[in-house]
Amino acid sequence: MSTFVHQPDVSFVIAAYNAEDTIERAIASALAQIGVTMEVIVIDDCSTDGTRERVRALADDRVRLIVQERNGGPAVARNAGLLVARGRWIAILDADDTVYPARLLMMLERAEAAEAQIVVDNIDVIPIEGGKPQTMFPREELTRRPLMTLADFIGSNVIFRSTFNFGYMKPVYERDFLERHGLLFDETLRIGEDYLLLASALASGGECAIMPDVGYVYHLRQGSISRVLEQHHLDAMLASDRAFLSRYTLDEKAMAAQRRRTRSLVEAGAFLTLVEDIKKGSVRGFLKTAIGNPRALRHLRMPIAVRMRRLLGNGWRQLKSDRIGRGRPRERTKEWI
Repeated sequence: MSTFVHQPDVSFVIAAYNAEDTIERAIASALAQIGVTMEVIVIDDCSTDGTRERVRALADDRVRLIVQERNGGPAVARNAGLLVARGRWIAILDADDTVYPARLLMMLERAEAAEAQIVVDNIDVIPIEGGKPQTMFPREELTRRPLMTLADFIGSNVIFRSTFNFGYMKPVYERDFLERHGLLFDETLRIGEDYLLLASALASGGECAIMPDVGYVYHLRQGSISRVLEQHHLDAMLASDRAFLSRYTLDEKAMAAQRRRTRSLVEAGAFLTLVEDIKKGSVRGFLKTAIGNPRALRHLRMPIAVRMRRLLGNGWRQLKSDRIGRGRPRERTKEWI
């Protein structure tokens, strides 16, 4: 490991793309941390607005700006930051989010007390329209979990299971641990790269401590990439999960959780196909997808379900008959409507 005369406790890594409206707020929250020393590394991913100019205008030698030659997405940008980070710990901060002043002090104390190489905390969510934040996870739930296991983490990341899961958490990593195990963000992913890095760190033997207090603030906004799921994202996640399984050996509980996650990703793909079939008015396509993966029907909700019934007419009733004929009890069809 390289040593530095003035090695900071924490390196904040902020990937930014067209973030001129929020980047100063994010950086200010990082610099406001109490009880720890830090550096802030901003990686501009070829912004076309004033992001770079806003960062350059900050008169603080703790802030460094890296300008990418071409747009590569959040994983590529974050990796560029990881490769130059000097801190003992790495904290990922999104360009439109913020952190509370005592976050890193509390997290590092929790990690060191647990002799952990990773630590996560609770999250406040600011609604799109602004207003009072909503805490993502009940504090009592996290208090009962002093450590997060790989099975816990994978099991929480099942599509459609809940509004929020542990994949939304923003881990702080011991930099030496990441370097020893060659861990970086998967650059083939634009959604789910955070999930894969933490799963890989846990599978590499990392201990992950949980701090139940809120330290990270997630600002919801229109068009956030993490809230728009498309088929190519699911395909990429399935591919990265296969690579993950080829690299690591999972215990029985983690493997069972992984099977549930894989089923949910396949199911989510079928659901997206159903929605597209409805939009296109394709009865044949809808029936083919629904019969091939009937579990996806559970996720259709109003008003899409109304459009579906109007579109299908007799085909909807035939679909229910086919479902019953495959050995499902008749009363189960009520859940689809």
